[in-house]
Amino acid sequence: MVSRSFIAAVFSSALLSFLKFNHCRLNDWASPDNYIHACYTDIPALFSERGLDTNTFPYLSATNSIEYPPIIGLGNWLISFITPAENSYRWFFDINILLITILFFGCALIVRKMQPQLTYLFIFAPAVIASLFINWDIWAVVTALLAIYYFDQKKFEPSAIWLGISISTKFFPIVLLLPIAVIFYRNKKLKDLSRYLFTTGIIWAAFNLPLMLTYFDGWWRFYKLNLERSADFGSIWYGLSLLNIDSPSLNLIYPLLSIGLFAGFTFYLIKLKKTPKLAQVALFAVVIFTTVGKVYSPQFVLWLTPLAVIALTNSRQQITFWLWQASEIIYHLSIWQYLALFTGAQFGLPDGGYVIAIALRVVGISCFTYVLMRDLAGTSTGKLSAISR
Repeated sequence: MVSRSFIAAVFSSALLSFLKFNHCRLNDWASPDNYIHACYTDIPALFSERGLDTNTFPYLSATNSIEYPPIIGLGNWLISFITPAENSYRWFFDINILLITILFFGCALIVRKMQPQLTYLFIFAPAVIASLFINWDIWAVVTALLAIYYFDQKKFEPSAIWLGISISTKFFPIVLLLPIAVIFYRNKKLKDLSRYLFTTGIIWAAFNLPLMLTYFDGWWRFYKLNLERSADFGSIWYGLSLLNIDSPSLNLIYPLLSIGLFAGFTFYLIKLKKTPKLAQVALFAVVIFTTVGKVYSPQFVLWLTPLAVIALTNSRQQITFWLWQASEIIYHLSIWQYLALFTGAQFGLPDGGYVIAIALRVVGISCFTYVLMRDLAGTSTGKLSAISR
C-alpha cells in the first residue's frame, strides 16, 4: 500500500519543480530572462515552433517536424486539441506538467518496488527537481523502468513490450538491449533473447511504421538531426571546442568511441562472477551513451538518477551518489547562466566557467559509475552491507 507520506513526498518535489518554472510561466518564457532564472523549458517553445498551437500534425514537414519519436510527437499533438485558445502557451505547459507529475509518481512507485529503502534518493534528488519540467523525457523513463522491473522478475514479454514503447518515446533506451542480451547469453537463454528482440521490434514497428510509410521525411527528421548534429551544449566535445580543441571528424570519432566503450562494457558483464540483475547494470549503458554523446541536456539526469538508485548495492555508495548529484546541480545552474550570456544577458557564465561545469559533471558521474562497477565486480575492500531489493 502506498503511504500518505510517500504521496506527499512525490507531489512536494513536483511542486518545488513547478515553483522553479513558474517565473517563466508568468512571464511568457521571454529570453534571456528564462535562462537567467533557470526556468527554460521546451514545452511552450515547441508548442509554437512545431505548429502545435494550430493543431498541425507534428510530422508533416521534412524541415520542421517535432524532433521526437512518435509517442511524444503524437501525444503532444493530441494535447494540443484540448488546449484552450486563451493563454494557450500556459495551458499547454500546465496540461503537460500535470501529465509529467503523474508519470513522475509512476517512476517513484517503480523505484520503490525495486529499492524500497532508497526511493527518497530519487524523489528528492535536487537535479531531478530542477529538471522535471524541461521537456518530456519522463514519458520514456517510466516505461524503461517498467521494462527493467519486469525483466528482473523474469516476465520477459511485458518487459519487451514496455521497452519497445520506451524506444518509441525516446530512442536511446535502445542501449538497454546490450545488457539484456548479455544477461540472456550468460543464462544460456538465446531463444528467450530472440523472442525478446522480436517483441521489442514489433512494438517499435507498430508505432513507427505507419509514420515511416506516410510521412517518412518528417519521421526521419529526428534521426537526421542526431546523426548530423555537431558538438552541442553540455557534451565533452563542446567543452573541448571552447578550449579551441576541435574534433573535425566527430561523426567518425563519436561512434568509434561509443563502440569501444560498449565493447568494454560487454566484456565487463561477461567477466562478472555472478550474472547481474538488469537493475544493477542498466545505468552503465546509459552513462556511456550520455557521457560521450554529442549533446548533454540537463533533463538527462531524469534518466540517470532512477537508474542510479536501483543500482545501489551498499550504503557507502551514497557518498559518491550525492557528490555526483552536486555536480549535476552545478551543471544545471551553469548551463542556464552560460546560455544567458550566450543570448545577450548583461551577466552570465563565461566559456571557462562552463567548461569547468562540464568537467565536474563528467568527473562526478564517472567516479560514481566506477564505484558501482567496482563493488559489483566484488573488488571493493571491506564488507558490503546489502540493501534490500
